[in-house]
Amino acid sequence: MKKLFLALTFLLSITCFSQEITLEKGKYYVNGKQISTRETKQLLVTNYKALSRFKSGLSKESTGGFLIGLGGALVITDLVVGLVSDVNYPTVATYIGAGALIASIPILSGKNRKIKEGIDIYNEGLKNPGTSNSDLELNFIANQHGYGVQIRF
Repeated sequence: MKKLFLALTFLLSITCFSQEITLEKGKYYVNGKQISTRETKQLLVTNYKALSRFKSGLSKESTGGFLIGLGGALVITDLVVGLVSDVNYPTVATYIGAGALIASIPILSGKNRKIKEGIDIYNEGLKNPGTSNSDLELNFIANQHGYGVQIRF
């Protein structure tokens, strides 16, 4: 019970000192000071919806970046091998690389929107404190195994 009380106190203290996050040219700012992506995630931890949107955007960014790197490497490697040897140039590697490059376009297209939505949800929760955790439910329960606390979100 002491650990639960300590955790709730810690979360409430974070909420009290929360600052609005702004996004400018792919960088995150709090009160005009640039913060890292890791620090941004730590600020968003108080709002589950904002954090999940933000993480979804970051996931799209890393997946799209991986596909661009893989596709570019396959195409360039196959091109170099085709230029220096007697192998017919467009091999399977070129087609797979081109497919990875094309697949990265729709993946990367929604990343900025998701990241911005996450930050907007967080900032809206700061303006209206009751709406940020409106789906949080705390119940004290008792059953044949004993007493407990149930938290749903």
